[in-house]
Amino acid sequence: MNAYPKIVVTPPGPKARELVKKDESLISPSYVRFYPLVVESGKGCIIKDVDGNEYIDFNSGLLCLNVGHNHPKVIAAIKNQCDRFLHYSNTDFYYQEVIDLAEKLSKIAPGNFDKKIFFGNSGAEAVEAAIKLAKWHTRKQLFIGFTGAFHGRTIGALSFTASKLTQRRYFFPLMPGVTHVPYPYCYRCPFKLTYPECHYWCVDFIDELVLQKYVPPEDVAAILFEPIQGEGGYVAAPPEYFQRLKKLADKYGILLIDDEVQSGIGRTGKWFAIEHWNIEPDIICSAKALASGLPLGATIAKAKIMDWVGGSHASTFGGNPLSCVAANAVIDVIKEEKLLDNANKQGAYILKRVEELKEKSRIVGDVRGKGLMIGMEIVEDKESKKPASAKATEIMMRSWKRGIAVITCGVSTVRIAPPLNITSDLVDAAMEIIGDAVKEVEKEA
Repeated sequence: MNAYPKIVVTPPGPKARELVKKDESLISPSYVRFYPLVVESGKGCIIKDVDGNEYIDFNSGLLCLNVGHNHPKVIAAIKNQCDRFLHYSNTDFYYQEVIDLAEKLSKIAPGNFDKKIFFGNSGAEAVEAAIKLAKWHTRKQLFIGFTGAFHGRTIGALSFTASKLTQRRYFFPLMPGVTHVPYPYCYRCPFKLTYPECHYWCVDFIDELVLQKYVPPEDVAAILFEPIQGEGGYVAAPPEYFQRLKKLADKYGILLIDDEVQSGIGRTGKWFAIEHWNIEPDIICSAKALASGLPLGATIAKAKIMDWVGGSHASTFGGNPLSCVAANAVIDVIKEEKLLDNANKQGAYILKRVEELKEKSRIVGDVRGKGLMIGMEIVEDKESKKPASAKATEIMMRSWKRGIAVITCGVSTVRIAPPLNITSDLVDAAMEIIGDAVKEVEKEA
């Protein structure tokens, strides 16, 4: 019998319900909570709630905890830094911790060229910096983004975000000059074509019907994309897509900005997901798992592109020493514990389990992903492919009540994203519970 999960009282328990009630009276209602999980502590791949229930974390704290909860080397680095100094503004002065991290990121980011890095506090800030940098360097004002994208909720980032209406409603006007094009979502091709017979029309479309018709390519600063869309449904582009997109960008002298806020820092079995497509973006945005849950964002660019001058962009708290030492430790742990290998190994096994579930189920429509960034799309039936949002939510809720902290994304996709140091026994325990939830929901439909 597996040691985890451990459910001692049906969640949410009495302490959780009490705290949720207080939260609702005090905290902004703009937050979206998937279910009333009130965390008390975490260690490794296990989280404990205030009522004593222990869950297998299959969402890594929203993709922020790639080395698990409270990794001892990360905690030791933070405690050591706390004894030295907490802050002195990387914007205005110097300290070694931020330089050490910049060196490490320069080495692991794709591209055998000189790089420079801007540090902020979040994924949205990393994206904002990338947008401003692209404008500064190119002196151009237009951009291309993708439907289904999520890049953040600040006004610049929100101008590219296109995954849910509620994220944009009532916030117009946004930053002008952003044109959205269809993302290569092969399971639901917006052009009603089939891969590979489509011959990547989704790339040719950008050229023939956007850049040659109404968006002058000489005015376009950059194309902003996610190699695997996160909030859009864990959608991975087909094999040659980004090579073809890069060829198009190079044709017109357009920069490529790669948003790796969810998919980076080893999540897909490589340091950055774009490495699966073997291209080198001009700018990469990183955050979330970079500092193991501490606020940190990084905008990594070719040195020749990051040519803006002092005062053109800055951040008082960006590159905070506590966050930087945590990030340094995260990179070291992933290397030392060979977590990229484990992400590939466990991810391949999970994909096999979910594929087997798909073969026997009429409501598991599509399975996709790389490493430990896996999506299981739930549909009403495989023939119609009609998204089954309520069923996906029910699978999530049943899994949570039995001790698996898993969440959804897109319209009806269950996302599977445990820490990179997840073990085989925890994977088996979690997949058994998720599989049972799928079968029950299907049976009751």
